[in-house]
Amino acid sequence: MKKKILIIEDDKIVRENTAEILQLANYEVITAENGKVGLEKATFFKPDLIICDILMPELDGYGVLQIMMRNKSLQRIPVIFMSAKTKHEDIRRGMDMGASDYISKPFEESELLSAVASRLKRKEIMENTGKHESEVNKKWRLEEIEKAFENNEVIEYKPGATIYCEGSISNHIFYIVRGEVKTFKINHDGKELITEIFSDKNFFGFTSFLENKPYVENAEVIKNTEIIRIPKHEFLDLIKSNPQLSLNFIDLITNDLEFVKDHLMHLAYDSVRRKTADAILQLQEKRGNNKGIEISRSDLASFLGIAKETLTRTLTDFKEEELISTNKNKIHILKKDKLQRIQ
Repeated sequence: MKKKILIIEDDKIVRENTAEILQLANYEVITAENGKVGLEKATFFKPDLIICDILMPELDGYGVLQIMMRNKSLQRIPVIFMSAKTKHEDIRRGMDMGASDYISKPFEESELLSAVASRLKRKEIMENTGKHESEVNKKWRLEEIEKAFENNEVIEYKPGATIYCEGSISNHIFYIVRGEVKTFKINHDGKELITEIFSDKNFFGFTSFLENKPYVENAEVIKNTEIIRIPKHEFLDLIKSNPQLSLNFIDLITNDLEFVKDHLMHLAYDSVRRKTADAILQLQEKRGNNKGIEISRSDLASFLGIAKETLTRTLTDFKEEELISTNKNKIHILKKDKLQRIQ
């Protein structure tokens, strides 16, 4: 089935040219000459995506987006703003209100098609993820696993200590009593990409243990950390003798894979503002307290797959918008609801 796109644009030539480009790319296109008509058509046709100009008679693009965000049937439709307004404050205003992307006029055909494909792909993945999460919405019960190994030796690690390296044999599973560990991969250019950050009461290092394969990533301590190393044979003996424990562990692995998949999806399709906000919210949720997130700018940038300078600018914007506060390497969330709405 063809994806349905609504174009809201008062300039007839731009509207028709944009519609033609999208139709030739095999999209079903609906057009509207102003914001008021656009909202009526959006409500009736329920498009998969809306491309909207900002400066229009009757109702401008900001007004369209504001009304959409209040309407449950429309608020999940991604909106790409298309305008000659290219000032930083104009772009930021649209993004803050919930726009998914921004294209400056005049634009190249490839730029338009790329933005449309990216937003539609992200919408599809988010919808599928949402359905999956609602179907399997349950808590992972790890108390039995924790109790089984509470008498094992606790080893203390200093920041920067290596737990294991990619390619080394996976002889242990690790449990964090307290502290923080990052797992990461190094690309061919030597750039570090953090795949996940683990904190108190998290297990890690189990992705390869069933088939005795080498670790597929590196693990390094971020701050003073206490870890229990669990030999694979002990762990296997335990879950073989306890079916319920085995199910709990399968849930644990599934949760970890879902997190990684969701993280990669955000890296691929989200704006810098969106994925930065998501990362802050995820890290806060992992810690389960309101004491703030302590993480270096370098590690957070690596986790997001962006340059440190880009992250610094984004965090500065968040501070100016009073969404967060920062103190050295610590980030405190001030307005969680607004962070969640960033697109």
